[in-house]
Amino acid sequence: MDELEVDVAVVGGGACGAMTALRAAADPDLLVGVFEKSTREGCNAEISSGSLAAGGTRFQREAGIEDSPELHAREILAASGDLANSEVVHALCAAAPEYVEWLADELEYPMEIAGDLPRAGMSVTRLHTDTGRSGGRPLIQHLRAALEERDNVAFVDEAPAIRLTHRDGAVDGVVVAQNGGELRVRAETVVLALDGFAGNPALMKEHCAHLGDPFYGGVSTSTGDALPWLNEVGAELRHLGACLRSGLVVVGHGTRVSPSLPFFGAVLVDLEGRRFVDEEAQGYSKLAGILQTLRGQRASMVWDDEAHAATRDSEMMRETTRAGGYRTHTDERSLAEALGLPEATVRAALQPHPGRRPLRAPYHHAWVTHGVLTTQGGAVIDTVGRVLRPDGTPVRGLRAGGGTAVGLAGPESDGYVSGNGLLSAFGMGWLIGNDLAGR
Repeated sequence: MDELEVDVAVVGGGACGAMTALRAAADPDLLVGVFEKSTREGCNAEISSGSLAAGGTRFQREAGIEDSPELHAREILAASGDLANSEVVHALCAAAPEYVEWLADELEYPMEIAGDLPRAGMSVTRLHTDTGRSGGRPLIQHLRAALEERDNVAFVDEAPAIRLTHRDGAVDGVVVAQNGGELRVRAETVVLALDGFAGNPALMKEHCAHLGDPFYGGVSTSTGDALPWLNEVGAELRHLGACLRSGLVVVGHGTRVSPSLPFFGAVLVDLEGRRFVDEEAQGYSKLAGILQTLRGQRASMVWDDEAHAATRDSEMMRETTRAGGYRTHTDERSLAEALGLPEATVRAALQPHPGRRPLRAPYHHAWVTHGVLTTQGGAVIDTVGRVLRPDGTPVRGLRAGGGTAVGLAGPESDGYVSGNGLLSAFGMGWLIGNDLAGR
């Protein structure tokens, strides 16, 4: 078996892995190897909206928005109820404004506060994104391009990890597949930054059968490879039944409509023509569970030109538009015909809640259902990503973040707040990398 020795071996080259490597490489004496399963297949961060939740950034201050890491953390914990994870949540929220500004200033990524992306569970505008609303793929490509400029980083593609190696009770490396053979990578620290297991039907049936048979909108590489390794080293695993879900998956297309639509007046109508939720009060993960209980497990999202103009530039809406995922109707009668409902029923459903604006013809509508994007359960870690056993002691030589570590939704999928996935991935990569580099 061929062998290689590095100081830090990062398994996974997505958001968490790339950030870990970039920050660790700030120490020129550290040799960092990143071993990616497949850039061709992609990672979950690449198919995300690329929106970064951060409280207390200069972008917010320039827009007159008062926010702070403390408020951000309180709102996440209020949604998740996961007080046992409080220290990690506060650490991630404290890191968020630092890396958002670093991405903009040091890596020259075109970042701005996204006033057009309001979300449930956020008392203020907190999502930051690129100026073109291009989604996660350009952001990850930008990070990987920055890695190529680091002389002390090697990014190895098509090198899926097979197992961890151990010595004297500590993790001392990882074995990866490469070019039809195996490569043993010795390392003082191994960082597991893989996606979760939402793409593994057997594991989903074992841990998430209560979610029914949702559309899967994640990447093929989310196969839960790290779970047996974590069990082998005695790591504590938590919240394996929680997922990032979406109740905004367009039926027959697999794209999604924007979660911002309800904040501009859009309404949700079930097959009987009822408004069954307060649309602004539901996060899209919680909404998935509500749709699961409806007849046909679907509903119709209805919006107008004003709402469309406010959201059409998001990557989600551009994809849905390209796919032909919604239809436009000139008046209530044609909308009612499309929904298979009496016109009076549709007219009543379109009435705005108090204090909200009415929709005006023409109307757009899309049938939406529930889906799963990523899992939220995983290894329990501390504030610098050390993998912990049930007694609270760390597994020597092993760190984790991203989809390998427990997420921020708490024990139920309903606790997910928009931006939590990239917050835990980028934030823990930032914290782990800085710690390894002695920052």
